[in-house]
Amino acid sequence: MTTSHSSQPNSHPAKSAAASTEAKSKAPVRSGRTRAREFAIQALYQHLVGKNTAADIDVFTRDLQGFSKADAAHYDALFHGCVTQADALDQKILPHLDRPLSEISPVEHAVMWLGAYELEHCLDVPWRVVLNEYIEQAKAFGGTDGHKYVNGVLNKLAPALRAAEVAHDKAPSNKHMKASGSPT
Repeated sequence: MTTSHSSQPNSHPAKSAAASTEAKSKAPVRSGRTRAREFAIQALYQHLVGKNTAADIDVFTRDLQGFSKADAAHYDALFHGCVTQADALDQKILPHLDRPLSEISPVEHAVMWLGAYELEHCLDVPWRVVLNEYIEQAKAFGGTDGHKYVNGVLNKLAPALRAAEVAHDKAPSNKHMKASGSPT
């Protein structure tokens, strides 16, 4: 009696598992500045909710796993800038809210502070990059539709804080036609 053998080559479970693990471990590479923004959101959340001192929060945050991969100078500027300018940032944000600031989640509040701060003070970062970064951060850390709210507020702040840059980007001569050549 003969045993029938499959015509399929013998697969190696160890190789399949290794390939699967390798595919899973290839997460998108985040820049040092993106990581700095993530840590600044976490630190500002502690500031808003826990009412901890900036110095205590800073020590705690710098000790978190992964902080060494963040742009520490950018984190410093963002976190300490937002803490020291909190009232001024709230005054910039308030006119664009449809509810009292007390009803905004602390995550979205922190993200809007950071976006407003970066639009005003980090002129080396294009305004569209600032908006995109903080919309993505709101998606990652905020409520289900919090990113839409953040997007609306930062889109209203950008022309006030980066008037020339926004106007230049939105000028008709700077808009691109669709690849098909048809009007947009």
